[in-house]
Amino acid sequence: MSDSDRTAIQYPTIIDCIGQTPLVRLQRMAQNDHGNQVLLKLEGNNPAGSVKDRPALSMIQRAELRGQISPGDTLIEATSGNTGIALAMAAAMMGYKMILIMPDNSTMERRWAMQAYGAELILVGSMEEARDLALTMESQGQGKVLNQFGNMDNPEAHYASTGPEIWQQTAGQVTHFVSSMGTTGTIMGTSRYLKEQNPDVCVVGLQPTDGASIPGIRRWPEEYLPTIFDRQRVDQVLDIGQQDAEQTMRRLAREEGIFCGVSSGGAVFAALQLAQTETNATIVAIVCDRGDRYLSSGVFAPS
Repeated sequence: MSDSDRTAIQYPTIIDCIGQTPLVRLQRMAQNDHGNQVLLKLEGNNPAGSVKDRPALSMIQRAELRGQISPGDTLIEATSGNTGIALAMAAAMMGYKMILIMPDNSTMERRWAMQAYGAELILVGSMEEARDLALTMESQGQGKVLNQFGNMDNPEAHYASTGPEIWQQTAGQVTHFVSSMGTTGTIMGTSRYLKEQNPDVCVVGLQPTDGASIPGIRRWPEEYLPTIFDRQRVDQVLDIGQQDAEQTMRRLAREEGIFCGVSSGGAVFAALQLAQTETNATIVAIVCDRGDRYLSSGVFAPS
């Protein structure tokens, strides 16, 4: 694209910049002796810095279309971070008040980003507590819960955008799709789209090993399992350890120039493992956010 072409592009609002994120190929970390390629979908390039920009916009817009909310209303959401930041951005643009409830072990960068967009922040002890409090506040008339864990507008965003983008960017050659599982919206919507194009696409979901604490990846208690999750849409579930995720995250920054968070490190670790066992595969992994929102946690500190 020429400089003149670049200057000709204008967007009406910041939310019109969501999506169409780059798909880039690993250069140094991927061993290509089996004819495989490992491709990373860089969702940190969204305006609020994560893959959650997509469902945040979808949940607000679709609720508006159904007449469930209108500008000026108060929205409430439980979040571990990225959804909250994305919702705070979208709410600021679209004229909503935003109350976010999150675990108190979340990084300061996440808290500050939400507050920068004007959101009110409530800290609690765990993600389960956050979800319970959000529903309690809604029952008391304090606002409308969007409920990313049970709202089909979440995976629908990925069915409408993430999946088609990956299919187009790989010219239909994608053979494996790898994604961390938190709310599971990304993997649900993308899996649905890709398998409609080619049922043989292998969808791999990631959950943390017992004792691991990886932001954005959860092993939910049965009573809190997101209701949007459909186990049949995931072909393989892999456990990701804390050390593997963090080491891969640091390698991505130092060897590939890709600055991302811990769950993204886990996704790339899993993609690299697959590349050791597959042949002539096109493996796409979601890099769900940027690394700058984890700096205060010390995960990038020199070893």
